[in-house]
Order: sequence, then structure tokens, then C-alpha cells
Amino acid sequence: MNSRPPDAEGPPVGRRLILSVLGVGAAAMAAAPALQRVMETGLGAVAGQDPTGLTGLLPNGGGFRYYSVVSSVPRRSAADYRLTVDGLVDRPTTYTLDSLKALPQTRLVRDVQCVTGWRVPETPFDGVRLSALLDAAGVRPGAKAIRFTCFDGAYSESLTLEQARRDDVLVALRMRDRPLGHSHGGPVRLYVAPMYFYKSAKWLSGITVTDSVRPGYWEELGYDVDAWVGRSNGRDDTPTV
Repeated sequence: MNSRPPDAEGPPVGRRLILSVLGVGAAAMAAAPALQRVMETGLGAVAGQDPTGLTGLLPNGGGFRYYSVVSSVPRRSAADYRLTVDGLVDRPTTYTLDSLKALPQTRLVRDVQCVTGWRVPETPFDGVRLSALLDAAGVRPGAKAIRFTCFDGAYSESLTLEQARRDDVLVALRMRDRPLGHSHGGPVRLYVAPMYFYKSAKWLSGITVTDSVRPGYWEELGYDVDAWVGRSNGRDDTPTV
């Protein structure tokens, strides 16, 4: 006796097949984070040796794109990483990665918005508030801005002192609950939550307190110095905060 309805088409779908399909789907979901990390690591490694910059046009599994203004960036380990805080301060300081980890950590979860248009929603960053490092160094009267330099040997950025003291500006050590990898600017990068992502300088190595704002790498090429998301660079993106 045929138990199939008269309008059924194709062979009946058995319980075993349904369970197999569901099993494959569950396995794919479980493997997705690991595959994403492999994709990010692989693309970052290739892009780091790509003098054309074309790999920066490719999205990886996490929605980020790899950008560098030099053909390759040296790597820094916990053993050889150093971050200097100097300029118009009373107590110039050099931090190791371990000494930064030992300081009180702050967690921010915000959307990351690139001025080129892509956005990665609800991205967790953990690190030390920039204001805490400035307070520890003792900012002198007459200071008005901060200049950031990077161990790629080329990139730079800047903030006014008022911007730098915001609670949503971090010297970040972790992103998405993992230590910052090289392709994401690790082991330490700047994270300026309310501004376009070019303000969040990767491969951070120097924080210098100055008496005036000095435009950063992209700002010398025409980008806005004050890069608030949705209020600069001629864009109308939804603010990230």
C-alpha cells in the first residue's frame, strides 16, 4: 500500500536523512569560529607580504579587511614588545606587554565602522583606558594633543587631549575575547570607539603628548582629523556609540 499523498514528488525523505542533514548543519555551526580564525590568520599572513594591497579588498570570515600602508610589518612578541609614553609628561614610561596586562582592564562592545563603508557589529575590545596611561605619566600644562606612532615604521595618528581622555578610547590588548593577532594590529593597538577605524592605529608603539594636533598618515592625504562616525569624511553612517 502506498502511504505517500497523491501529489508528492520524488522519493520520500527518511528520518535518517533528516537527522544527517541536521547533524551536518550543527557541525558546520560548531566549526564556524575555528574556520573564521583560520581565514583571518591566513589572509593576514598573505596580505602582510602583499606589496600591491589588493588583498585588502577581500573580506575575511570576521568581516574585517587587512590594511597596511607598508609592504610588510614586523612582528612583536610579548618578549620584545614595548610601548613608550613620552613628550609633555612628568614621568615618561615604557610598558611591556605584561605590564599593560597587569593594569585594570576595560571592556567595550561597539560596532566597528571603516570609512570605506564596511561595518562589523558588536565587536568586543578589552584593554587599558588611554586616560589611565596619561594620568600615570602626568600630563604637563600646555599639552593639547596626543600623537601615536606604530612599529610598522610608517603609520601615525592623533587625538586632541580631550578626545584621548574619553572613557571609550582604549589601548587595546584583546579583540573578540582573544589576544590581538598580528593582522588586527597586535599585540597592542589603539581603539577609538566613536571614530572611523583609521583612527584606531594598529601595531601601536608610541604615545607622545604634544602641544598641538599633528595630522596622521591618512589625514595628510585628505581624511578628516576629527573622524566621528556619521559626522565626518562626507559620510552619513549610523554612529557606533
